[in-house]
Amino acid sequence: MKWYYLYIILAYLLVLMVFNLIRARRVKTQEDMMVAGRSLSVKVMVFTLICTWIGSGTFIAGAEYAAKAGWSSLWLPAGAWVGIILIFFLAGKIRTFGQYTIGDILEVRYGPAARVFGAIALIISFTAIVSYQFRAGGYILNVVTDGHMSVATGQFLAAFFVIVFTAAAGMVAVAYTDLPNGIIILLATLVSIPFVYHTAGGWDAARQVLPPEHFAVINDTFGRHPALKAGGYFLATLMLLMGVQSMYQKFYSARSPKEARQAVALWVVGTIFVETAVVAIAIFASAHFWPQISEWLNSGGKAGMDPASIVLQAARYMVPPVIGVLLLGAATAVVISTGMNYLLSPTTNIMRDVYQRFVDPDASQSTMVALQKIMIVVLGVVAYFLATKLVSVLEMSYFAYTVYGVAITPALLAALAWKRATRAGGLASILSGTAVAVFLKVMTYVLPPEQVPEGDPWGIPLIYPSLLISVLALVVVSYLTPAPSKEELAPLFPDLKRE
Repeated sequence: MKWYYLYIILAYLLVLMVFNLIRARRVKTQEDMMVAGRSLSVKVMVFTLICTWIGSGTFIAGAEYAAKAGWSSLWLPAGAWVGIILIFFLAGKIRTFGQYTIGDILEVRYGPAARVFGAIALIISFTAIVSYQFRAGGYILNVVTDGHMSVATGQFLAAFFVIVFTAAAGMVAVAYTDLPNGIIILLATLVSIPFVYHTAGGWDAARQVLPPEHFAVINDTFGRHPALKAGGYFLATLMLLMGVQSMYQKFYSARSPKEARQAVALWVVGTIFVETAVVAIAIFASAHFWPQISEWLNSGGKAGMDPASIVLQAARYMVPPVIGVLLLGAATAVVISTGMNYLLSPTTNIMRDVYQRFVDPDASQSTMVALQKIMIVVLGVVAYFLATKLVSVLEMSYFAYTVYGVAITPALLAALAWKRATRAGGLASILSGTAVAVFLKVMTYVLPPEQVPEGDPWGIPLIYPSLLISVLALVVVSYLTPAPSKEELAPLFPDLKRE
């Protein structure tokens, strides 16, 4: 075992810890904790947005999908690319509104109940996302130590670092930890591709080893309805990206609406590059390790190589040690950064949307900061225990994306862009989307296995019925209820004030 892999990664985490503890002394107010004092530059914004999205969903779940389905796995990240392009047109408006959470937007348009139920859906989804960041950390440390450290011990250490970093300084820690992490991620993926490609024997060798379906636009062996499966992943990431609160918090943290838009333009370029590079690394590494991966798939996970670890295996055995450390460092960086982003967000909701809104509106700044730190620890522990029960990072990430995308995003986008949306319509969308997604997820455990291929009840991906019901509820109920007044719309549509 090459212990220096582990020592370098742990040293990097300790350096980040010291850095964040120093920064923690600057956090004095709620605004510092939640939105970094609204002081982030374009440079910091770009890298923190990249790290907001690029997490174990890319390096673990995305890689697992690529190992199983090949190039058609690009349907998963492509939804995010389209979402970033669309959100470019809303970034300035979001920053101009300049609050703390999406609950602030939901209450302005749909009332206090929408804020509360939106917060509940977000907390469920984001806690699930944090949990599989911890599991990904366990995978990393397990691979780095050649199995000497168990996945369970590794995920405990990942949880410890994420919770401590986030509780130390909130958004200040998140944003400025993302800066070096984002640089490492971009650099590692760039330099790793040619080595992995060469070690795998190139394109022709991969075509000879991997199943032909791995090179199709849609892998017709993946799911009962392959086209629906690919579209389901696309829609899930699209809807999550366009409504994800972590991103909105970054927009609120920018110095100006103009800089928020500039950061989004650069963000899409970095995200497309990294996610495509990771898929390529996963596919060529799969060709290199295909006998072991086939054994895993054929044995139901009882033997062979877990495809979720394929990028980590590439870092250990397919590139020079220096680059391997860099790629493993990148995987560690995304786990830490994404875990911090998605742990800070739901605790911000608890403090802003529940405690400050309904329990103690006059709470002092010091009280708000102290209580949010406590909530970060509490929710982090909950996510850790959920991580101990996980079976598949890909399956959990898809469920988390779906719940958030159908419960929050339709109502949120309508609040920002559709003046006819009403309070009743927005609330109906949030409640129905959440209920249908959770019900269908429960059915995956109730139905016989043959009726739940690839985790889809009756072969239909969760996103389709859940999103359909959510959007229908929003539109139908909005048209059945009186249109909002100009006074209700004015906070998010300033042009109405001039009419």
